[in-house]
Amino acid sequence: MRLFINNGLIVDPGSGSEYIGSILIEDGIIKEIAPEGAVLSRSEVGEAFVIDAAGKWVVPGLIDLHVHFREPGYEYKEDVHSGSRSAAKGGFSVVCCMPNTNPVIDSSKVVRWIDQRALNGNGVQVLSMGAVTKGQQGEELADYEAMIGTETVFGRLTGKGICGISEDGKTVEDRELMLAAMIKAKELGLTVYSHAEPEMEIVKRDLLLAEKAGCRLHFCHISEKESIRLIREAKQRGQNVTAETAPHYFALSSSDVKGNTNKKMNPPLRSIEDMEAVKEALKDGTLDAIATDHAPHHIREKNLPYEQALNGVIGLETSFPVSYSRLVQTGVLTPLELISKMSTEPARILGIDRGSIRIGGQADLTIIDTQSEYEIGPGHFLSKSLNSPFIGEKVNGEIIYTIIGGRIVWKSPKY
Repeated sequence: MRLFINNGLIVDPGSGSEYIGSILIEDGIIKEIAPEGAVLSRSEVGEAFVIDAAGKWVVPGLIDLHVHFREPGYEYKEDVHSGSRSAAKGGFSVVCCMPNTNPVIDSSKVVRWIDQRALNGNGVQVLSMGAVTKGQQGEELADYEAMIGTETVFGRLTGKGICGISEDGKTVEDRELMLAAMIKAKELGLTVYSHAEPEMEIVKRDLLLAEKAGCRLHFCHISEKESIRLIREAKQRGQNVTAETAPHYFALSSSDVKGNTNKKMNPPLRSIEDMEAVKEALKDGTLDAIATDHAPHHIREKNLPYEQALNGVIGLETSFPVSYSRLVQTGVLTPLELISKMSTEPARILGIDRGSIRIGGQADLTIIDTQSEYEIGPGHFLSKSLNSPFIGEKVNGEIIYTIIGGRIVWKSPKY
């Protein structure tokens, strides 16, 4: 299939450039990029399907380091297919599934099963995150070698069956076991994704352990000012550490909760001071990436008294508009900086050849109408779940096309 994306604003952190241009895609690869004023001949464009991107952003496909697709075991909340549809609508071409499923992603069998489910989906590239311990029981290390060696189609992105290890949903409490995991991860070339809860305490501990082990360390869903300070200092020392936050931690604070169970998550929403520290850390690079921590729950699990409701919010379909509205429109980040946090930096953390727009590169692209203003509502979502903290929020930024490998996997009904 040939696609011709005409006259869009190309925002490419990979090259550090932002310009109006057109892109010709053939057989899933970017064949030509013509800057404004340069005209491709009819023979070059051929019988391509033409997308008029005038006034729209054209960016590398978004990449989410942190999602919960709930399958296997909790398909009533979400499954790989519904999660992939939600991801495509949100502009995401690659997602990383966390291991707290049932059974846990701790074996070659489960890794292969998720890959096969994703292959029968819409084309979103689904990577599996292996558990740190067997069954996430915190007693014995999982078989990392078996998971790494699992042959999966989407695993070809990383060259491994899993994209990292994490005990997401839990924290490995045994200090010596966590150190052993980090030493093994170093040997195998795996990144350790730390679920830090209680946050500051575990950030401090895992920084020390990772420095001792010499492994790559990535912190999930960072939300506290003091945690940010520790990570900033570790980076200044030259430690191999990266970190992410989520849109709810820079768009909302604890004062916004008011008993709304759709604003209950782990870590919880923090103070306004913490929220401002997250913004500052995104600006100065202490926080490398924006992830969603997409965590669907059934309405029965949220429609409870606040203390009884489960932790977690969905985020794939609101991540870009909330981030654009709260960070770019307010001057915290530039367009290039935002797309870097949502695509280029996640690709670098994963070690995959994505996150840029270049001739000869894979045609994973997202086209966005940043002028489109709308109110997020319960009828907005393709996810099976509705537990969004942003229902009722007015935002700018609608994903109008998501393209993966040169194939359109999402097109807004408005276009």
